[in-house]
Formats: sequence, C-alpha cells, structure tokens
Amino acid sequence: MRVLMISKALVVGIYQRKLEEIARLNVDLMAVVPPSWRDERGESMLERIYTDGYELKVLPLVNNGDFHLHYYRGLDAVMRQFQPDIVHIDEEPYNLATWQTLFFAKRCRAKTVLFSWQNILRRYPPPFGWGEAWTLRSLDYLIAGTDSAADVWRAKGYRGKLAVIPQFGTDSALFQPAQADVPERPFTIGYFGRLVEEKGVHLLLDAAARLPGDWQLLILGGGPMQTALAERASHLGIAQRVTFLPQVVSMQMPSLYYQIDVLALPSLTRSNWKEQFGRVLVEAMMSGVPVVGSDSAAIPGVVGEGGLIVPEGNAAALADALGKLQQDAELRRALGQKGRTRALAQFTQEQVATATVRVYQEVMSE
Repeated sequence: MRVLMISKALVVGIYQRKLEEIARLNVDLMAVVPPSWRDERGESMLERIYTDGYELKVLPLVNNGDFHLHYYRGLDAVMRQFQPDIVHIDEEPYNLATWQTLFFAKRCRAKTVLFSWQNILRRYPPPFGWGEAWTLRSLDYLIAGTDSAADVWRAKGYRGKLAVIPQFGTDSALFQPAQADVPERPFTIGYFGRLVEEKGVHLLLDAAARLPGDWQLLILGGGPMQTALAERASHLGIAQRVTFLPQVVSMQMPSLYYQIDVLALPSLTRSNWKEQFGRVLVEAMMSGVPVVGSDSAAIPGVVGEGGLIVPEGNAAALADALGKLQQDAELRRALGQKGRTRALAQFTQEQVATATVRVYQEVMSE
C-alpha cells in the first residue's frame, strides 16, 4: 500500500514520529511538507527528527502563512511519479491546498483521506463554500480529530466513512515524568502556546496575581499579544514573577515540562474558534505534570482525570484551582499519575498510527 501524506504540520519534528510508526505497519509512505510554516508566532522551519522508514519530501509553498490560500509547487509531478494508492490530506476541506491535492489525487485515481480539526459549524462565502462542498462529495474517508469535529462535518452534509482519531499522538519515551528530585523552586505555573486573545493568557495573569505565597509563571511562545501581556503583568505588579520565553524547537519541549509544577490552558471560545485539542495538555500529562484547563470545547475530553477543569473566562475559579495545586503537593502527584496513565491509554503515537492505518486498510478494501 502506497500512501502520500500532505501536511504542513509535519514541519514540527516530534510529529514525524507518527510517520515512522505508520511505515512500520507495512505502508510505503511519502510525506510532503513545506520548508517552513508561518503563523502568529513567526516562522517555524522544518525539523528533520524522525525520518526512518519513509520519504520526507520537501516542496515549495506558495502563499506561506495564508491558511486558506497556500498551495504546493510541484505536487502534481511528485504524485504522478509516486503513484499512491491513497492520498492523505492533512488540511481543512475549505483550503486551496486541499482542493489542489484532491484534484491531483483524482487524476492519479488514488483514494483520498482527509483529516480535520474544524469543530465550529461555519458557512463560508464563495469560493470557499463551493470548494468545501466539492471536497466533502469527493472524499473516500474523513478523519475528525474530535467528536465535535465529526458532528460539524455530518451537519454540513458529509455522508461518507468517518473515524475520530487525533492528528498526532505523543511520544511516551520522549515525554516522561522527571526521574530526579525537582530542585528547590517556587511553585511554577507554565503556559506553552500562541500568545493570542482566545488562549486566555491574560486571564492566567489575573488568576496568578491572586495567589498567595511564593510562585512564578513561565510563558513560552509568541504572538501579537506578547507586549500587551507583559504590560498587564507590570500593571498587576507581578512582572518580576513572570518569565517570557520565545518559541523553541520541538525537541526542547520535553525538558520544559520538568521546569513547571502545573500547566495551564485557559482557552476562550470565540465565534470563529474554540479549542480543538490542546496538544500541550497531552504532553504535560505524559510528562506527569497536572493540568488546569478551561471547559472550552475539547479540553475536558482530553484532560479527563488528569487535571482540573474550570469555567472559561473565570479568573477567580482559575486562581482557586491553581491555589489548590500550589498548596497540595500530594494532589499534584496524584493528578500527574492519572494524567500519565490516561495519555498512555489513549494518546500515544503508536495508537494514532495504528488507528490511521486501519482507515487506510478499510479504504483499500473497498
């Protein structure tokens, strides 16, 4: 079985581990990736970390950073040369890259599988709505990242085969609980991600300012709100307790979880966005770090018993949950263990790869 996967997300090196696991399951795999991808945090360059057993093909990306209008130069030639049985499109149905890939796949008579995170029922103007409808009619199989994403595509009229599988798992060997005693430090809260309004980092600052005793906050990432967040910390009188770090390459992430006692993800639902999964939640849980998340969209379903859930937009409730963990080391330990157990049971790279290959096999059997 020959599978061609198209994914800009695979510029992140630790995500490539899934590809090695897919290749181990008797799949002749080629992954097409761009040399970089731009978003609010800046430009993420391609990392080559896990590259055994499959081919990682780099193609130039036109309109890099434009979520709806980017596409690949040279994709048609690559597809005609590789002659895949299945083309796996890791893009949303309303994107130009999806339409491009789907058109070339049909011309090669390949089956098509698409992965989607979209968990908001939105109607798009032409040509995006037209392209989305054509995509939904043309696919052989759709993989949704969550149940809510599956509900969206059923509501939009998709009637084909569908499975719910996360896009990527987490490497249980790479992300592990700290093996040595944690050095003496203040209670440390971490936030790792985009610095945008919908992630609720401003509420995290408000909540942290209410905590008693000795604590510190580590904020890792980039985005348009960074200056405003630094000013807010200063206004709250907590600037000396807050450290901002720039985005790092993916292989540096595991060590960062050893530097925090809890990870917070206080996401806020907006008309055009709600939390789709929260990859850092699973990384923290796999690392034995308890998490505090809002009840925005996918977060409660991901966290389960591995952390505490608070109402979104409620800084007082967030402060209360963080305070409980600040005061109770045994609760931190217990939640960390439960989170690790949950991540091992549901969110490993091996599990995601196995479920994905089952989809390929089902597609080929038809």
